Amino acid sequence: MRWAERRPAPGGRLRMPPRIKILEAAGAIGDGRVRVWRALDGSLRARVTGSDGRRSYDVILKRCGQSCYEAYSTDNGTSLRGYTGYPIIAVLMLEGAVPRDERVERALRGFPWREMNERLRKYDLVMEEAFKWAEKRGVDRSIIESYMARAYNTLKGLTIKYSPPPGGAG
Repeated sequence: MRWAERRPAPGGRLRMPPRIKILEAAGAIGDGRVRVWRALDGSLRARVTGSDGRRSYDVILKRCGQSCYEAYSTDNGTSLRGYTGYPIIAVLMLEGAVPRDERVERALRGFPWREMNERLRKYDLVMEEAFKWAEKRGVDRSIIESYMARAYNTLKGLTIKYSPPPGGAG
């Protein structure tokens, strides 16, 4: 499926991402590419570095209810396509709102997400490469698929509203 540009409206609900974004988020955590801190206003702030180290994404996440978050991220999936991008998902995982699996995170360490996305241009093909990568590291595809389904279903149960910072991009 092609993810056409569909900029989110401030206050609008972000769409569900492609399933592969669960794995990209787990890989970012496994690589140690997610730095999170709590701001004075109580929100979580994060800087997520891309898999090739050339880009970084800023994330702001604030709880607005039991299963509700206001979120902002500078990644293209969020800011241009209107879905919950992998940097937000990674922060939700570290916050405990979306399940983690350390085996999957370790197995995806070092996977070249950006390179694969640019070369293969189809998420299904990239996901196949990620499965192969993880299997070479001793984590069976069925474990990854089960984890991905569990995390995706949890994410589906959350309301994530797009909330650009005051005076910021968006």
